[in-house]
Amino acid sequence: MYRIYSLERKYYELFWMSIIFFVFASCTGQIKTNQNSMNKENSSYRKLTPQEERVIIYKGTEAPFSGEYNDFFEEGTYVCKRCGAPLYRSSDKFDGHCGWPSFDDEIEGAVRRERDADGIRTEILCAHCGAHLGHVFEGEGYTDKNIRHCVNSISMDFIPAGQNKPGERKVEKAYFAAGCFWGTEYWFEKQKGVLSAVSGYAGGTVKNPTYEQVLTGNTGHYETVEVTYDPERISYDELVKLFFNIHNPSQTDGQGPDIGSQYLSVLFYRNEEEKKTAEKYIKMLENKGITVATRVLKATEFYPAEDYHQDYYEHKGGRPYCHVFIDKFD
Repeated sequence: MYRIYSLERKYYELFWMSIIFFVFASCTGQIKTNQNSMNKENSSYRKLTPQEERVIIYKGTEAPFSGEYNDFFEEGTYVCKRCGAPLYRSSDKFDGHCGWPSFDDEIEGAVRRERDADGIRTEILCAHCGAHLGHVFEGEGYTDKNIRHCVNSISMDFIPAGQNKPGERKVEKAYFAAGCFWGTEYWFEKQKGVLSAVSGYAGGTVKNPTYEQVLTGNTGHYETVEVTYDPERISYDELVKLFFNIHNPSQTDGQGPDIGSQYLSVLFYRNEEEKKTAEKYIKMLENKGITVATRVLKATEFYPAEDYHQDYYEHKGGRPYCHVFIDKFD
């Protein structure tokens, strides 16, 4: 249930939000940022207008109550304006009375948080391409989840329920466990057509497991990567082939120096077609004399890992120590 606020409080909030907007808008033109990996040029990214660049690249803010999706509550999915990755579901949108679209939850692994340079607010960005979305606030009491993603409309596109917006990409997901998820995520994120790769846990019975729990080997979970991809640019076949090429599918006790049941090789399938694809590539490897220990299991619920596990090598630098690309099908 949403809290009912007095008109006085509503106008008080609008007054201060307007002040914040004009302060930050005036600073936007003075800020020259080195976006690093966040804004690497990518031919698959949509070309932005100058107005879109001001917000998405240079972290500006659109005027309150001016955005297309502020007073908009149709059913569907909100996606990143820059790369097309899914961000929010319409079921998580609510009227925050603040002048910008408000959500009390995001699609798992879709949004990255970073502390603002002022050390006060928390910025939210597209986890795939680093596009600036807005800011997140907690403890306001608007909904039971007690969180508000305050997002610029200009940072998003909307896909109505049951259809794709003309020109928008179709999105699919795939799940792979190939030892330590840091290295698995590293290789999948490098592929054209992969929108995001999120480290997490799958296959076990414990709900919302922590890394420490999974590390014991008693949860039944495997370190797994959820791959969100555009099937028009990369096929499931290509993803499965990459999966087998970046790790040793013959190892039975883990992967490389990482020993334990949580590091076993597992390919999770969502339907019979994916299962047949997995079995096809396993058969190809066996025909080459390779003993395959990879388990092919029906996909279960996926739980994203803690934030510090995401994009590990991007933040740390270097390359995976136990995942090396070797073409086993050549």
